[in-house]
Amino acid sequence: MLFCQLGRAKSLREICGGLACGEGKLSHLGITAPKRSTLAYANEHRPWTLHKTVFFQLLGRCQAVAQGRRTFRVKHKLVSLDASVIDLCAPLFDWATFRRTKGAVKLHWLLDHDGYLPAYAVITEGKQHEVTVAKTLTCAPGTILAIDRGDVDSAWFATLTLAGVFFGTRLTDNAVYRVVGTREVPETGSIVREELIELTGTGAPAKGPYPLRRVEVEDPDTGEPLVFLTTHLPFGATTLARIYKDRWSASGGFQALKQHLKLKPFVGTSANALPTQIWTALIALLLRKSLQLKSTLGWSLSNLVALLQFQLFTHRDLWAWLNEPFTGPPVVAEPEQLVLAEVV
Repeated sequence: MLFCQLGRAKSLREICGGLACGEGKLSHLGITAPKRSTLAYANEHRPWTLHKTVFFQLLGRCQAVAQGRRTFRVKHKLVSLDASVIDLCAPLFDWATFRRTKGAVKLHWLLDHDGYLPAYAVITEGKQHEVTVAKTLTCAPGTILAIDRGDVDSAWFATLTLAGVFFGTRLTDNAVYRVVGTREVPETGSIVREELIELTGTGAPAKGPYPLRRVEVEDPDTGEPLVFLTTHLPFGATTLARIYKDRWSASGGFQALKQHLKLKPFVGTSANALPTQIWTALIALLLRKSLQLKSTLGWSLSNLVALLQFQLFTHRDLWAWLNEPFTGPPVVAEPEQLVLAEVV
């Protein structure tokens, strides 16, 4: 299944055929290419929780390498939460009900901005709301959690505040609130206004009695106002905007991960095969990110993904190739065969 991800195989036939073609170079691993029926049976019956366990074990190693490796530096731990709906064909995935003629599952994941690693993942039915899963997460005190604008929930905000976790999000246009205080803004710059507010929607005052900081910033590119919401009072408004921008940074954020987390086409349709492929894709993504972080060349993830698939069966030092990919391997000196003197 890792070969399916790293080698960009699109079917069971391509997986088994591709491994069979390089079977001679796999002998040192003690494995042989499986039959299609064997692989299909394993995906359907081998518990997908095995792959989940491997993912979190590998994540611990990657986080040790990625500590402090982020483009936007802030003294707090910075993580982002997001969810992606994975559309499925309803007749084939009849267990993944979503709509009457459409099936889907939802992948909820947490992005660690240190190295931009996927640090947490949960697979649910397509109808599951992000906030429901988010409430099960636990973050260390002092962590800054960047969340989507659709995840505004006063009770959850109160829980985060009590746990010492800060958050940053965009305020929805239909949010109901009242202003309880104002803060001074610089005369020059893109900051329009800063206010302390309380959400006043149905039941919001009782669920979340803590004041929130509303920051309105003018988008320098379009001139449109962007409204941010946070509980972190000392941060400058521009810092808050950069935190949210870093969440969708094209170089390392969710956009990059979604681009390289290739899930389709699925090679199995059962309720066990699909999570198996998703967790294997996350493992492959961690492996690529680990190689990217350890290399001294400064790979972009796109180039690494593209070129790595051509080196899967090449017998070569991996770290030497990562640091000098366009330099040939060293020539191995052949031992000189000495000629014995003739015996008279």
